Amino acid sequence: MNAKPRILLLSGYDAASHKRWREQLTDLLGDYHWRTLALPPRFFRWRIRGNPVTWLHEPALQERWDLIVATSMVDLASIRGFHPHLANTPCVLYMHENQFAFPVSSKQRSSAEPQMVNLYSAIAADRVVFNSAWNRDSFHDGARDFLDQMPDGVPNGLIAGLRDKSDIIPVPIEDRLFAERREPVNWRCPHLLWNHRWEYDKGPDRLLRFLQVVDQRAMPFRLSVVGERFRNAPKAFEQIQAQFSDRIEHWGFLEQRQDYDRLLGQADIVLSTALHDFQGLSMLEAMASGCVPLTPDRLAYREYVPDTCRYDSHPDDPGAEAEAAADALQRLCRYPPVNGSPEPWRASRLAVQYQSLLNGLIENGRRSGNQ
Repeated sequence: MNAKPRILLLSGYDAASHKRWREQLTDLLGDYHWRTLALPPRFFRWRIRGNPVTWLHEPALQERWDLIVATSMVDLASIRGFHPHLANTPCVLYMHENQFAFPVSSKQRSSAEPQMVNLYSAIAADRVVFNSAWNRDSFHDGARDFLDQMPDGVPNGLIAGLRDKSDIIPVPIEDRLFAERREPVNWRCPHLLWNHRWEYDKGPDRLLRFLQVVDQRAMPFRLSVVGERFRNAPKAFEQIQAQFSDRIEHWGFLEQRQDYDRLLGQADIVLSTALHDFQGLSMLEAMASGCVPLTPDRLAYREYVPDTCRYDSHPDDPGAEAEAAADALQRLCRYPPVNGSPEPWRASRLAVQYQSLLNGLIENGRRSGNQ
């Protein structure tokens, strides 16, 4: 009886979404022998460049594998260079995000290093898988613009080659979240849910402006603001909590997953004010649970949020965007949409795509003589 194919999974910066994805993958695809190496999500700039050194003497990298699956934070080019016996092992790079489209805050120092790690890893990989078309396109566009800055020596067809080996397979949404909604949406006084990381790129200042506009228009609402919070949360959250305390249903991070899932089933409208979102897991989770989405008309949202549920995007004018979002909310309350469940993102459906990808790479590797 043939042994299970052996897959080494590398997570170079094991943030919450990366951890969730790799645990899903190993749970969904039990036909393989998995071994995982994961590094804590801290010291970002050191981690993304230093993970090959951290793993230099890692015993698992001295072994032979049928396939390597690496996240976008892994310096795959260096991994293959430091371990020559892995040079012919098929490798797939999973792009949760890309550093060409990742916004840099005013408190961060701009650096080309993370972008170069993404680019070199994509060149070194046999297949590059993105979680959304927007992620893929912004990576290719960003890489092209980056290479255009090189004075000479850029190989012809490099970006076209990256496109040819690119696929789109989203991070799955667990089947258990696709449940029938118990209560109809309350359009008279909707329960608004904002469920994102408490960081500047998710637009908390835009959430504040939107709520202020909605309040000025005397539109009734209830509010839950949840999500992962960090030490230096933007000041906008303090003002939202103070100004709308009488409307708040839930506030802050929910430690227990069952409590969060329960909230998804209770909320009516799930909001995004994000300036960057490469897939939008929190939006998709809420939509699967029966929430109606309300998002800006940008990013990956165009791939699954209906036109009627997207408001005009004004990245450089938060005031205009807040008015547009309030207009969209009023339209939804007057003309409720038919809620569409994001079925293509269901885990049991995506498992087939992942398995087909991995099997194809493993078979190609065996045919080419990888041992």
